[in-house]
Amino acid sequence: MKYVVILGDGMADYPIEALGGKTPLEVAVKPNIDKLCQYGEIGLVKTVPDNLKPGSDVANLSMMGYAPDKYYSGRSPLEALSMGIDLKDTDIAIRCNLVTLSDENNYADKRMVDYSAGEISTEEAKELIDCVQNNFGNEKMAFYAGVSYRHCLVVHDAKLGTDFTPPHDISDKYITEYLPKGLYGDMMKELMIKSYDLLKDHPVNKKRIAQGKNPANSIWLWGEGTRPALTSFEEKYGLKGSVISAVDLIKGIGKGAKMNVIEVQGATGTYHTNFIGKAKAAIDALKNGYDYVYIHMEAPDECGHQGDLEHKILSIELIDSIVVKYIVEQLQAMGEDFKILVAPDHPTPLCLKTHTRDAIPFVLYSSKDAKPSGVQTYNEKTAKESGNFYKDGETLNKKFLKE
Repeated sequence: MKYVVILGDGMADYPIEALGGKTPLEVAVKPNIDKLCQYGEIGLVKTVPDNLKPGSDVANLSMMGYAPDKYYSGRSPLEALSMGIDLKDTDIAIRCNLVTLSDENNYADKRMVDYSAGEISTEEAKELIDCVQNNFGNEKMAFYAGVSYRHCLVVHDAKLGTDFTPPHDISDKYITEYLPKGLYGDMMKELMIKSYDLLKDHPVNKKRIAQGKNPANSIWLWGEGTRPALTSFEEKYGLKGSVISAVDLIKGIGKGAKMNVIEVQGATGTYHTNFIGKAKAAIDALKNGYDYVYIHMEAPDECGHQGDLEHKILSIELIDSIVVKYIVEQLQAMGEDFKILVAPDHPTPLCLKTHTRDAIPFVLYSSKDAKPSGVQTYNEKTAKESGNFYKDGETLNKKFLKE
C-alpha cells in the first residue's frame, strides 16, 4: 500500500458574496479531486486544538498525524531544523520576516503593508539578513537567512515568555497594538525599530523601489519556540515517509520526524511553483522504497493572505489538474493499492486574510475500497453535510494509514 497526502495549504474559505455566496473550493474546476470524492470518504477534521493558535505549524503537524498538544514547541524551531541550525536546549528560535511597513516617521505609527515584502527573492533577502546580522548579531543572538521573506533569529540562553503577533495576521493594520510585549518585548521591539533605520535605504531596497516593488524595509519577529522533539514517523506509523514542500516550516517538520525531505527545483510556495516537479518527485519516492509522501503546496494560503480571490481559485485548479491528476494516473499504472488524502491544513478566508481554526474538509480515497459515496463534489458544504467528523488529525491519520 502506498499513501499520498496532497495538502493545499489554506484552501478552505468562507462563502464570498462575489461568488454568489460560494467558496473558492465550490467554484473551482477540480474534476480529479471530485472523482476521488465520488468514490471515497468525505468529511471534516479539526486540525487546530482550541488552546493553540491556528498556524500552519500546528495544523500541518496535525495533518501529518502528530498531536500538536503533545509535539508542538513553537514555529521557528521547526524552520530552524530545515535551515540546518543546531539549536541547544537553552536556545529559543524566533521567526524573522522581512516585511514592508508604511513610511510614517514614528515606527509604532506604521502600517503592515506587506508581510512578505513583495515575496522578495531569496538572493535579495540573504543580502539584507546578512546586513542585519553584521549590525546586530553578537554572542547573545544570531540571524540566519532562509527562503524568500522567511528567516530566523536564535537567542542563546533565553526563555520563552514574549508575546508576538504574526505579520500575516495584521495585513493593512497599524502595528502599534501588535509590537512585541512581555519578557523580551522591549529588546525585540528595539531590534525591529533599528532594522527599519538600517534597511530602508539599503541598495537592495532602493533597487526594488525603482523597479516598482515593495521594499523589505523592516524585520518582524514572531513565532518563538524551543527545540522540538518529534517521534520518528517510521517509528510512529511503521512507514518510510517523504516530505515535499517549498517552505522551511514543513521541511523542518519532516526533518524532525526523520523523514526524507525532497528538494524540488522551482518550488516557490506561490502559484508559480513547479507543481509537476513536486508530483513527479512524489512518484519517484514511492517507486524507490518510500511508502508515504506528504506533498505540501503553499499557494492557496499565500493568496488567502493577500486577499487574491482569482489566484486562490487558480491555485486550487492547478493542484487538481496537475498534481492530483498525475499522482492518480501514476499510482494506477504502478498496479499497487494506494490511498490518497486531499485536504488543506486550515482555512485562510479571503475576508480575514489570515488563518482560522475551523474544521477543514478532507477527501480520503482508497483504491482497495473504492465505491460510490453518493457525494459528487468536494468542498466545505458537502463535507459538513456528510456528517462525518474527526476530532483531530491524529485520529484521521490512524484511519488513513491503516491498510
